[in-house]
Amino acid sequence: MRRFALELPALIKPRTTPGVMELLPRDQIAFQRMLDVIRRNYERFGFLPVETPVFELSEVLLTKTGGETERQVYFVQSTGALEQGGQPELALRFDLTVPLARYVAQHEHDLAFPFRRYQIQRVYRGERAQRGRFREFYQCDIDVIGKDALSVRHDAEMPAVIHAVFSELGVGDFTIQLNNRKLLRGFFEGLGIAEGERQALVLREIDKLDKRGAEAVRATLTGPDFQLADDVADRIMAFVQVRSTSHADALARLDALGTGNATLAEGVAELREVIELLKAQGVPETDYAVNFSIARGLDYYTGTVYETTLDDHPQIGSVCSGGRYENLASHYTKSKLPGVGISIGATRLFFQLREAGILSGAESSVDVMVGLMDEARLADSLDIARQLRGAGINAEVQMEGKKLARQFQYADKAGIRFVVLYGEDEAARNVVTVKDLRAKEQFEVARDDLAKTLRVEIEQQRAMGGV
Repeated sequence: MRRFALELPALIKPRTTPGVMELLPRDQIAFQRMLDVIRRNYERFGFLPVETPVFELSEVLLTKTGGETERQVYFVQSTGALEQGGQPELALRFDLTVPLARYVAQHEHDLAFPFRRYQIQRVYRGERAQRGRFREFYQCDIDVIGKDALSVRHDAEMPAVIHAVFSELGVGDFTIQLNNRKLLRGFFEGLGIAEGERQALVLREIDKLDKRGAEAVRATLTGPDFQLADDVADRIMAFVQVRSTSHADALARLDALGTGNATLAEGVAELREVIELLKAQGVPETDYAVNFSIARGLDYYTGTVYETTLDDHPQIGSVCSGGRYENLASHYTKSKLPGVGISIGATRLFFQLREAGILSGAESSVDVMVGLMDEARLADSLDIARQLRGAGINAEVQMEGKKLARQFQYADKAGIRFVVLYGEDEAARNVVTVKDLRAKEQFEVARDDLAKTLRVEIEQQRAMGGV
């Protein structure tokens, strides 16, 4: 008799694609709590939630076309379109700004201006995957959009939000660095660098000062690509290395620039107003500084710009940035929609904070596990858990009768601090046994007092920063 071997399909190795962050539960809890802090502070300042689709029509998304943007876009195509040989009409969003522009233009007549929005969603970029750089990542944005005009006073609100967020995150000392692109452009005009594209090239170069160093930037400015005179390069380098040390020093640095040309004067006036309003909002002067090298990329930003750095971890770079722009939705509407906004790259930030040892995995979101000492007591375990949940305590029930040692082992590995036990002995005395896995101790408490007792323990834990 012939025997036929049953061929089993080969196992596929489980793996994630490069450039994504996938976390174990306790790290995921820590990440979600970071997002909660960001969301909570955005809402405290009166920003409203918005979500846009993960994909947009290609013609809507790629309004800028060309360059790096188009090379990093992920296109989306249905199987039906593939069969018909159609071109991709959809693309995954690569930031939250372009979708916001489309959103505001589309709903312009239904929104109240100034429109204050926050958005916390994933974006996608086809970047070369490397450590700390992601192809899928969360952005946490806020923007204030005006109709026809928007007061510079809104520019001063952004650093106040940044300060509230990072103060609550507890990541140590940080500095919100501020500048104004009009101030930079006016200064360059005074040096004879007035042509738009040439200004843009110089702006891009000085924005690299903290990464490349002063010598490298100066060498580039006097090199064949820029061909600036030595004295002009020296004046630029002296200018962009200005850093204020206090509120009064920031204002003095601005006063020292004088009036100059109209562009410089406008930039100085706007930055002065922002600095003065920061103090009025209670932002400590130790937490912000004027930095004349901050330019923030290309020509998107037109006025105030921000970058936030951690004082003890400068290698991380900017953890929150943004600025002012004059016409958000020019590709979609004839209306002028100026705005100001900031963005936190939450995925990259979390990864870097964890790598630096600033953040670690959180305790479980489950406060209590109700153990099962006896199959006959399952109904009691379920009732105890029900009472705990009613008191606002997250509880799970061990549904299978396992040895207590294995139940304790499970709770410890899952990061659950308290295990509640209710067996024959406890039932006879109407008490429960509570095992505190963190303190490595146990105690008894009346069954009716369990929720109240655990609530006190949990609140003490939270007050000490344990949750």
